[in-house]
Amino acid sequence: MKARIALAASALVAAVVGGGIALSAPASAVNTTLCDQYASTKVQGGEYIVQNNVWGTSARQCIDVTDDGFTITQQDGVNSGGAPTAYPSLVWGCHYNNCTNGFEPIRADTTAFDGLGSKSSLKYVSGGVWNASYDIWFDPTARKDGQNTGAELMVWANHNGGASPVGSKVGTVTTAGGTWDVWYGNSGWNVISYVRTSAAASVDFKVTDFYDDAVQRGYAKDSWYLTSIQAGFEPWSGGKGLGISGFAVTEGGSGSTPVETSAAPTLAPVTPTAAPTTAVPTTTEPSTGTGTGTAKCTATYRVSQSWGSGFIGEVTVKNTGGSATKNWKVDWTWPAGQKVTSSWNASSVQTGTKVAATSLGYNGSVNANGTTQFGMQVDGATATPTLTCSAA
Repeated sequence: MKARIALAASALVAAVVGGGIALSAPASAVNTTLCDQYASTKVQGGEYIVQNNVWGTSARQCIDVTDDGFTITQQDGVNSGGAPTAYPSLVWGCHYNNCTNGFEPIRADTTAFDGLGSKSSLKYVSGGVWNASYDIWFDPTARKDGQNTGAELMVWANHNGGASPVGSKVGTVTTAGGTWDVWYGNSGWNVISYVRTSAAASVDFKVTDFYDDAVQRGYAKDSWYLTSIQAGFEPWSGGKGLGISGFAVTEGGSGSTPVETSAAPTLAPVTPTAAPTTAVPTTTEPSTGTGTGTAKCTATYRVSQSWGSGFIGEVTVKNTGGSATKNWKVDWTWPAGQKVTSSWNASSVQTGTKVAATSLGYNGSVNANGTTQFGMQVDGATATPTLTCSAA
């Protein structure tokens, strides 16, 4: 299971987002190197799992594993947009039926859940496109295998080179010793990302510091089960040298103030081969439309990232009517021959300069005043077209 540049991110392959199925049998060793795509090894006697988890590229990645962390020693993958190349990480819980010792999913309305926390220390590099993030998964059932369908709660301690979460920013909260921007999107499950507004070299928090906020916002439920706590990095490019140490899951996370980096890593990215690394200012072009049914919708557009020969566009569809939609459609015309090369969370068809993006089976229903997002990778100069949204 894993995540994305919120460039839309996330949902290129719903069945393996955030991780991919662990195909390699877990070993049990420390001070080892993992290079196979889904290689994993148990550490601290099986209390935790370290996984290479290269799910978004076929390029080689290697990590050096210690008893409480790892360092990325080779990272050849370069993704120019959409999903990251990998999520090398430590795991407590179950990831596609690869479970730590004696783990059972924990319901979020229990005392056992209230005390759960985690801590870790993080090492950064100045170049590349990446985030340093926790990935905490929830499911409506006590599942140990497959893709979770409840919520993916991400805690971003730092990010670089224009990486941003799935969806769009919906608020800001102060918790766990810091201030965090809150992002929400949907990839077939709710993705709630808490992005620290200043980089932290270490974190120590309770899961409830963030999950309670997600529940209050309506993105998660107390009846859902925590299935894993994972911590690591999502590199789109340039991840060599990123490292994590001191990872632990605690029964009474202190929520103490994270240690601020004395000098926050430079956010200007280096330029890997054929990779988009220049973040551009957000641009927004709203427009409205009326469908044949009772629901109305608006479509809001922004460019989240651009490079020499293309860019990533994100669209937020909002239901402004009084009842849920059954489906929606967004139409626009490119001004200068731009071409959609891939899209996620929508089916996009381009004829000449005209594009029609329609909802998929899982996101056509949008509640009154609710939103959903889709994204696209586009060849050509950065552009901001006028959108027309219709819904039924």
